[in-house]
Amino acid sequence: MKLVMPIPSRDFDPSEVAAAWRILCEAGHSMAFATPDGRRGTADPMMISGEGLDVWGWIPGLRKVRVFGLLLRAGREARAAYRRLERDEAFLHPRSYADLRSGDFDGLVLPGGHHAAGMRAYLESDILQRFVAEFFETEKPVAAICHGVVLAARSRSMRTGKSVLYGRKTTALTWQLERMGWQAGRILRFWEPNYYRTYVEGKDEPSGYCSVQAEVTRALAGAGDFLDVPRSDPDYVRKTGGMMRDSDADSRPAWVVRDGNYVSARWPGDVHSFGHTFARVLAERPVSV
Repeated sequence: MKLVMPIPSRDFDPSEVAAAWRILCEAGHSMAFATPDGRRGTADPMMISGEGLDVWGWIPGLRKVRVFGLLLRAGREARAAYRRLERDEAFLHPRSYADLRSGDFDGLVLPGGHHAAGMRAYLESDILQRFVAEFFETEKPVAAICHGVVLAARSRSMRTGKSVLYGRKTTALTWQLERMGWQAGRILRFWEPNYYRTYVEGKDEPSGYCSVQAEVTRALAGAGDFLDVPRSDPDYVRKTGGMMRDSDADSRPAWVVRDGNYVSARWPGDVHSFGHTFARVLAERPVSV
C-alpha cells in the first residue's frame, strides 16, 4: 500500500520516523514523505548523537563527552534505521504539505518530536491540519504517535467542526512521561530548561495544561477516551517508568491503542509495537488499484 508520513523540516524524533518507516516498508508498503516546503527534513541531532544532553553540554570542548546523552538518545535499532532512511529516495525528495492529496495514499502516519524549534511549524500548519482532517474523513487507516496525536487532535472535521479524534479512543504522550523528561531536562540542560516541552504553561495556567495529554484530552468526547496504562497491567512499571523501550522482539514496555483503523502510541519507547500494530491494520485492508 501507498503510505505517507508528513514530518517537520527539522527536529522530528528519529525513532518515531525511522523505526516506523522500516517496519512498514519491511511489511511490503511504500512510504512517501512531506515537509512544509518539499525539502528534505532532518531529525533532532541530539536524539541521534546524544551530544548536548549532559549537564556540561553547553561547554564546546566537553559537548562530545556523553554519559546521560547515551541513555537519552535514540536506541541502537532506531539509529540504524535512520541511517538507512537517509539514503531513501522518497525521504530525500519529499512532497510539500500543499501537494498532499488524500486520494493518493492508502494510509497516513503522524510521527512526533518535542523540540519546539522545529516541531511547531508541523503542529500548527493549517494546510497539514486540513489534509489530516480530510484523510480521517476517508476512513482510511491512520497512525499517530507522541506529538503526532496533537496534530490529529487539532485537525477539525469539515462536517462537524470537531476534532477528528472526537468520539475515538486514543493515547498520546502522557503527562507523566512528559513531566519526567521535562524535570530531567531542567537539570541536564539547565541553559535550555524547556527543551523537552513543546508548549509551556502561562503564568495563570495550571501545571500540565499545555501538555500533550491535556490538549488531546480536551479534543475528545470525554476524558475517559484518553487511554493510559492501567495499574493492573502486569508490566505497568516497565511501561510507565520512562527508561525502557520496546523492540521488535519485546513489546512489554509498549502501550499502543487501536480504535478501528486508528492506531496511537505515546512516545519513542512504543514505536516498534506501534509500527507492527499499524502493519496489521493495513494487512486487513483491500489493496487499492
